[in-house]
Amino acid sequence: MERDAVLLEYPLDSEYILKKRKAIKRQLKSRDMTYIKKKIAVLGGSTTHDMKEILELFLLKHGIEPIFYESEYGQYWQDVMFDSVELSEFCPDVIYIHTSTRNIMDFPTVRNSQEEVAELAEKVYQPFEAMWEKISETYHCPVIQNNFEPPFYRLLGNRDVWDFHGGLNFVNRLNERFYLYAQSHENFYIQDIHYLASCYGLQRWADPFYWHMYKYALAVPAIPELAYNLANLIKSIYGKNKKAFVLDLDNTLWGGIVGDDGPDRIEIGQETSVGQMYSEFQQYVKAHKDLGIMLTIDSKNEEENALAGLNRPDSILKPDDFLVIKANWDSKDQNLLRIAEELNVGVESLVFVDDNPAERHIVSLQIPEAAVPEMEKPERYIEILDRSGFFEVSAFSSDDLRRNQMYQANAARKKQEAGFENYEDYLRSLEMRAEIRTFSPAYMSRISQLTGKSNQFNLTTRRCSLAELEGIAKDSGNITLYGKLEDRFGDNGVVSVVFGHLDSDFPKRFHIDLWLMSCRVLKRNMEFAMMDALVRQCQEKGVNEIFGYYYPTKKNKMVKEFYALQGFEKVSEDDLGNTIWKLDLSAGYEKKNDVIQIEEESVEKQIVLSPVCPE
Repeated sequence: MERDAVLLEYPLDSEYILKKRKAIKRQLKSRDMTYIKKKIAVLGGSTTHDMKEILELFLLKHGIEPIFYESEYGQYWQDVMFDSVELSEFCPDVIYIHTSTRNIMDFPTVRNSQEEVAELAEKVYQPFEAMWEKISETYHCPVIQNNFEPPFYRLLGNRDVWDFHGGLNFVNRLNERFYLYAQSHENFYIQDIHYLASCYGLQRWADPFYWHMYKYALAVPAIPELAYNLANLIKSIYGKNKKAFVLDLDNTLWGGIVGDDGPDRIEIGQETSVGQMYSEFQQYVKAHKDLGIMLTIDSKNEEENALAGLNRPDSILKPDDFLVIKANWDSKDQNLLRIAEELNVGVESLVFVDDNPAERHIVSLQIPEAAVPEMEKPERYIEILDRSGFFEVSAFSSDDLRRNQMYQANAARKKQEAGFENYEDYLRSLEMRAEIRTFSPAYMSRISQLTGKSNQFNLTTRRCSLAELEGIAKDSGNITLYGKLEDRFGDNGVVSVVFGHLDSDFPKRFHIDLWLMSCRVLKRNMEFAMMDALVRQCQEKGVNEIFGYYYPTKKNKMVKEFYALQGFEKVSEDDLGNTIWKLDLSAGYEKKNDVIQIEEESVEKQIVLSPVCPE
């Protein structure tokens, strides 16, 4: 299994993956892990069978078990526009539309005027937009659409890219229309095969042999590259991204060994070609901070030497860019575990970056959940990390921009806590204020991120796409709540999400479908504040019984008795440890939060959003 796990990371051994797909699938499914099941419709403008099978491998590796619907060859548009019964009954969670330049039936000729070319572009584009709109109205799920790869020949030579008659110019014009649509539709994503084909090599990617022989729009050997990239996008939609870099120093962030060579002699900066390489890599790493990616150090070094290297005037990265610095002589796997604990994230959220193959081997052996990319040559460091898709951006929120500040503020809170003997006095000293309201369009992206990321404090571990959450908010039979928390040290952003539904057969009963909270605000009474708000909303709707559900996983054991702490009575427990709890409101309810100042809203102000495909 270790060999197969490595081969499913970049750089890919495509030949082996294609040849051994069945064996790899068996090994992946034999792992002791909890998969989330997602229904994925693959609507193809060309043959998609092998692509679907390879995509399954990469999704399984990310903990997603796909159930597929596959359109007939070339029927992607008809399945949507003519209301395919099979697709409708499938009710997909994601629709992937796999089209290519081969699906463009009309290209300009040198005889066309500029106006005629513009009309032709509109003629080609409009069926795509009509299809996307129909999906939005009918299925209310995320859509992933390929852009177009460049044509594999240029009739006008170099002129083809800028002359409005050129095929390459025409493809770029269509792609720009796709991008404008994506910018204004949050549940619509572009898979950039234009870039993939360029990196792979267009002549190999678009080899005409595979089209004319098998009707594959890309060469069969390129299928793992496409599937790998697509899996990264899907796992990002469902919150399976990594969260932090764990970086070595010597020969990783700079050339040389700072303890032996001294900080003045390590290679960094613009004086040498090697130094320029490491500076470029540092710049690449630092840019991730704006994406909300946390930076940490795990180096076998004296801390004094490590800080001296980072404090060089020409070092792009400085000590305060890192949330945790472990520069000592302990084993790197143990340091990595401590980093995960200090950041309060799972080890599966970490990417260990180290030039030393022995250190990589030890970490991958001791902590197989962590990502350990092969970092052999400094000139390829950026390529390896970038193409690996660890931090694929499918959504971006203001909280991402502030994430590093939030973790720094958490460190200040821990320091503050150490000065109090009484924990409640410490909580009051934080001067906490919470905004607890029904789902708002302004925070839907962050709410969706939370449902994908939160594992430890997630009672049902339900994962929701943005489209699903919008549908849940639309339904008047649901109650939805998000919670934002800020205090004297800063704003934590949206940290808690609760939603559930009124029982259609017993209107006075309410069922909690999802309850989660970010671990960075554990033991801050936010769970009690959310409970108080939920009860008030239920009471306004005439509810006198609330039912909560706990489904155990390896990661959420900490909330096993959560409902007991909230005053619920256990109703049942099955052999798997799944429990049902009930809170009786008929005798009244005593508020539990008394340390957080709350800003709420009434039930009447619930947000109206688009519907979702029923389960």
